[in-house]
Amino acid sequence: MFKLNDSVKKVMIIGSTAVLPESLRVSARKRLLGRLEVNIAKRSRLIIIAHPKCGNTWLKVMLTRLYANREGVSDEAFARYNLLADSNPAIPRIAATNGWYSYEGEVGKLLLPDDRDTPLKQKPVVLLARNPADIAVSWYFQFTKRQSRHKQELINHFIDHPIDRNRVEMWDFVRNSDIGLPFLIEFLNTWEQRLDSLEKGMLIHYEDLRTRPAMVLDRVTRLMGDEFSDQEIQSAVAFGSFDNLRQLEAEGFFRQGGLTLRNAKDPESFKVRRAKIGGYRDYFTPEQVAEIEALMAERLSPSLGYTGSGQPAAESSA
Repeated sequence: MFKLNDSVKKVMIIGSTAVLPESLRVSARKRLLGRLEVNIAKRSRLIIIAHPKCGNTWLKVMLTRLYANREGVSDEAFARYNLLADSNPAIPRIAATNGWYSYEGEVGKLLLPDDRDTPLKQKPVVLLARNPADIAVSWYFQFTKRQSRHKQELINHFIDHPIDRNRVEMWDFVRNSDIGLPFLIEFLNTWEQRLDSLEKGMLIHYEDLRTRPAMVLDRVTRLMGDEFSDQEIQSAVAFGSFDNLRQLEAEGFFRQGGLTLRNAKDPESFKVRRAKIGGYRDYFTPEQVAEIEALMAERLSPSLGYTGSGQPAAESSA
């Protein structure tokens, strides 16, 4: 019996609600997409909690590559990496969600630290953290250059002060918008606290994914109950390297998922954009950088591990 994949289901939800007035459209999409998001999480072997631009797509690609290589999946088939779990049960489905706002918040409700025994609380859950100042800058480019119209509409309905992506300046987005740096700090602090209540919760860092990807892949796959050889992990790391993914994205290699090419003429619109640790300092004046870092020093949980260098002081072995 033919089954629609999750990507097609999302397209159908967006398309079928397009004719509704805005308020009804947003309400229907939030409800239907939220239900689909929960269903995906229930069917997944791993849940990645991450804000956009924390590397969740990057991690998903490398993890999927690990299992796909073991199963002998061809490069041509891997171009639709996010659909492989539909046809091969040996390749795990991986849910990536912010679990916090818009329709993705429906997943977060099932991971709250209360007494409810929900079907998600026994699953491996990874919080993929990143320096929130770096998130904010990359999130600005995502929001203004890459974000789909329907998702932007949903986000703007979630916040008190909607953002016009054609007019907003980076500093206003990062420092003053409802989804800027203070919001991102709260997101990281809250999810770090929630991890403690999860049976299989783990904190990992984007910065370690960049500098020590083999270590991160090993930790995550062991959390999932699997083991891979050093050679298998290094092969997945090589495929997921910044240079290789950047080239593949530019060539239009990916046919599905978050790495599909949007605008070959605008490097800032690429999903694989810079991956620079502490790169936020390149976009602001010294005074603005000082303000950003003072805010993080005041509000960001110290146990997340970020220092003035813009990267975690040390990776936890927990």
